[in-house]
Amino acid sequence: MTELLYDDDPEPSDRFPAGLLYVPVRPGPSGCAARLFRTPLGDRTAVGFTSAQRLTATLGPDQAWIRLAEPALRALTAPLGITTVTLDPQFSAPAPAPVEPAIAVPALRIA
Repeated sequence: MTELLYDDDPEPSDRFPAGLLYVPVRPGPSGCAARLFRTPLGDRTAVGFTSAQRLTATLGPDQAWIRLAEPALRALTAPLGITTVTLDPQFSAPAPAPVEPAIAVPALRIA
């Protein structure tokens, strides 16, 4: 099968693997789980960074990560219906402010 290239579209029609990525994770009940994000249009996407420095610059120094190959990340997120992998996103929304715990109301006793 030949690869289609167009004069006005410099990118090839087939995806090329990105190699090993730094993938942000969060703790879960069975170990680590890949963090999933949303694109500016609201679609869910997996995220991978090409270096630990880029991950830290975007998500902060406390963000946990693992190394995964790009095909492994796609295979991990495909059952969830996620078909997009975003590489090296530069912008992220700030973390939400911590929510104050609700004031506990003592139970009423009916005598």
